[in-house]
Amino acid sequence: MKKLIIIISTIISPFMAQAQEGQELYKPEVFRTISVIFVVGLCMWFLLAVMKRIMDNRLKNKIVDKGVPDSIISSVLKTNPKEDLNSNVKWCAILMGLGVALTAIHYTQPLGIHSLAIMAFCVAGSFLGYFFFLKQSANKPE
Repeated sequence: MKKLIIIISTIISPFMAQAQEGQELYKPEVFRTISVIFVVGLCMWFLLAVMKRIMDNRLKNKIVDKGVPDSIISSVLKTNPKEDLNSNVKWCAILMGLGVALTAIHYTQPLGIHSLAIMAFCVAGSFLGYFFFLKQSANKPE
């Protein structure tokens, strides 16, 4: 719950911090600020994912080196290649949605609130496509 409140306050804070009266709310500076916050968050998320994989790999190596029984090793080290495939498809869908959004934003200049709406709808559409992909792959017999 705390994370949700922090995220919402971080997103809303550029809109609330106006020093002058009569200034238009949706200026390119606001869009730039939100973009920087988004990029920094994406980079942090990527670094956390890389660190998690490194730590998992180190843990697996230590478990194998200690000579733990096979039954415990198989339960800890079990990997599902289908999850990796789904993760790749998810990132492909997200990046394609961002690409479509940025292309649409480029052709609908100047930047403004409609740019954020285009970005939101394209990313939401990519997540919807990923959801349908997961639903279809779950129904497919192996």
